[in-house]
Amino acid sequence: MDGPSRGFALPFAVCCIGVALFSVMDAAMKGLGLSIGLYNALFWRALTGTLLGLALMLLTRQRWPSRGVLRIHLLRGVVVALMAALFFWAILRLPLAEAIALSFIAPLIALYLAALLLKEKVGRQAIGASMLGLVGVAAILSGRVQGRYEPDALLGALAVLGSAVLFAWNLIIQRQQAQLASPIEVAFFQHLVMLGVFATAAPFWAALPPPGAVWLIGLAAILAFTSLAALAWAYARAEAQRLIPVEYSAFVWAAIIGWLAFGERVTPTTVAGALLIVAGCLIAARSNRAAIADYDGAHVEAGTA
Repeated sequence: MDGPSRGFALPFAVCCIGVALFSVMDAAMKGLGLSIGLYNALFWRALTGTLLGLALMLLTRQRWPSRGVLRIHLLRGVVVALMAALFFWAILRLPLAEAIALSFIAPLIALYLAALLLKEKVGRQAIGASMLGLVGVAAILSGRVQGRYEPDALLGALAVLGSAVLFAWNLIIQRQQAQLASPIEVAFFQHLVMLGVFATAAPFWAALPPPGAVWLIGLAAILAFTSLAALAWAYARAEAQRLIPVEYSAFVWAAIIGWLAFGERVTPTTVAGALLIVAGCLIAARSNRAAIADYDGAHVEAGTA
């Protein structure tokens, strides 16, 4: 393995960990939504994450961001708040793994958004990895989606697709944001902006959570904060188109966690699709000199934007 390959291995591994933690957080939020309602799950997680982020900002003596960076924090926070509301509303109506599978249209959209917004070259390797992942998604959906959706589940599927469009935009903003701010700063401001968005409805919908839900709120906030920091660190050190296929691994975690936590059955088509998705991620992890050259150019351009 040459030097550039070793240099990409660590960001790739950290990105995988971040995606896995996000998948566990999704399950925690589904449990919270079922027990205390979607709004309160989102509001109290955002509040807890903001307090955690503030403590870390003070302990690590993070500098206050410039006005330009604050604008990026504000934009991504609003996008993620809307994305999260749609996605978590959907997973209350769909199996967790199915919702994740439907959301996999987002990395393909983001692949081309990266070319448009970040001037990244979309190589054959990245396109092939993404397409292989989408074949895996198609295999999964062929076993799950058979035209027998209940009306509420159909609305959930549409909500996931709407969330996926926002998620694609979020991935691109994440790449820009990671060049200009530390992982702790990224995670703190995302939670702070989300809290501001959700707090607008607090006088009408907020309610104190029962004692039994407090630990789950804390767990969801810690998982969200840690995964955000991990992804920010990874995206600051590797090209977006090479990390985006890692998002497909979320299905593997969703299938396992959905089965363990909610009794959602894993079918043979689920296993086949998951194997194709993992294969796509492994292909994306392969390094070559042309991709490294593209990354270096994009890194310099994004850092001076």
